[in-house]
Amino acid sequence: MLHQFIGIVRRRMVSALIYSIEGFGAAWKSEEAIKVEIILLPALAITGLMLGETGVERAMLISSLLLIIITELLNTAVEKTIDRISIEKNPLSKKVKDMGSAAVLGAIVHAVVVWSLILL
Repeated sequence: MLHQFIGIVRRRMVSALIYSIEGFGAAWKSEEAIKVEIILLPALAITGLMLGETGVERAMLISSLLLIIITELLNTAVEKTIDRISIEKNPLSKKVKDMGSAAVLGAIVHAVVVWSLILL
């Protein structure tokens, strides 16, 4: 019984990893913003590791960067869903897309605040 459960969990984890990689690939192909953010991530993460004085500071610096990527991926998913429903211009669709963009801006502001508070 436990062996079967472990097998199910393992298969699910592998499937989830494959779907996630495909999701990153799809975002990379279609979104300029995600390219910029992913390219900047390693350099900024290394900087955060070097500048953070404690483990908590390092974790906060890096996690604030990851939040930007996560939010951008969710925003991209929302935008693609709206476009899938209809490519016609619609005020409600614009509002939804603008809200997703605002969420990304919020994540960026969050990262700037975290980095400023820790490093200044």
